[in-house]
Amino acid sequence: MNLLVTGCAGFIGSNFVYYYLDKYKDRKIIGLDKLTYAGNLENLAKLTPEQKKRFVFVKGDITNRELIEHIFEEFEIDVVINFAAESHVDRSIIDPHVFVKTNVLGTQILLDVAKNFWYKSGKWIDGKRFIQISTDEVYGSLGKTGYFTEKTPLDPHSPYSASKAAADLIVKAYFDTYKMPVNITRCSNNYGPYQFPEKLIPLVINNCLNKRPIPVYGDGLNIRDWLYVEDHCKAIDLVIEKGVIGEIYNIGGHNERTNIEIVKMIINYLKKNFDESISEELIRFVEDRKGHDRRYAIDPSKIMRELGWVPETKFEDGIVKTINWYLNNRDWLNRVTTGKYMEYYDKVYGSR
Repeated sequence: MNLLVTGCAGFIGSNFVYYYLDKYKDRKIIGLDKLTYAGNLENLAKLTPEQKKRFVFVKGDITNRELIEHIFEEFEIDVVINFAAESHVDRSIIDPHVFVKTNVLGTQILLDVAKNFWYKSGKWIDGKRFIQISTDEVYGSLGKTGYFTEKTPLDPHSPYSASKAAADLIVKAYFDTYKMPVNITRCSNNYGPYQFPEKLIPLVINNCLNKRPIPVYGDGLNIRDWLYVEDHCKAIDLVIEKGVIGEIYNIGGHNERTNIEIVKMIINYLKKNFDESISEELIRFVEDRKGHDRRYAIDPSKIMRELGWVPETKFEDGIVKTINWYLNNRDWLNRVTTGKYMEYYDKVYGSR
């Protein structure tokens, strides 16, 4: 089996590559990544020699139709897992255009190329599958009670979430119109190794280590449901193997926390275990984000019931594992925050 994993050098994509190649010794991944600011090829530097034999990296953009066609021709792709996306809400508020181009047009191009290669003589080739990795943000905001289910109406509030909702609808349209073998997964906030430090958890860790102010939007009481990234990878694996074609699966950790609770938890852990001078005095409340959703919370009952998935990592354990990973990989963190990680691709691939 050959998998095309787009966004393979990003946070969730790179974790998935490690997980999948470790689990399946007879399968191959073709990884595609544009290597923007959040795509770091160094994230995949710890692949074993054996895993590297089953991993092919291609630098490129999912909006490049000719490149996508070339990949399908050369590697006979069986499964597409589309992680590739512009994903930071703040950046989408500043520049919505790039989010629409990558997240909407890029998804449509991937779908169309896959359709042209997988639909032959009036039927779909057996064993093919297109997995669209989406987000709970497409559902909008919750009140104090209730959960997002797969039947919750889409109600995105930012250019980022609107572009992801649009991509989801295009994927659904390819199933409704062509009966294409697709699935959509919508996850809650992921955390774990290799996350770019513009996102909350690694940002707080990095700012603590460098004694920089920690910006917290509004009153800090916005609530998110947190999912350890390896648990997310396991869920995607189950969807590939057992998911019902055309179905949507919500993936959540049942770990709701306010932003300020997360911030204080990280500060207190680092103060106790790393540097006593780190304190809550670093916290700075700042003007709230435009259109900031108050609460996200996913009901993962469907994937638990139908596919047997369970979130295995308790937040109290996962956050410690995550903090310690960043402490043990401060060189990686420093290269990412200074931009030096951009040199890694040229070092490894520049002469090819």
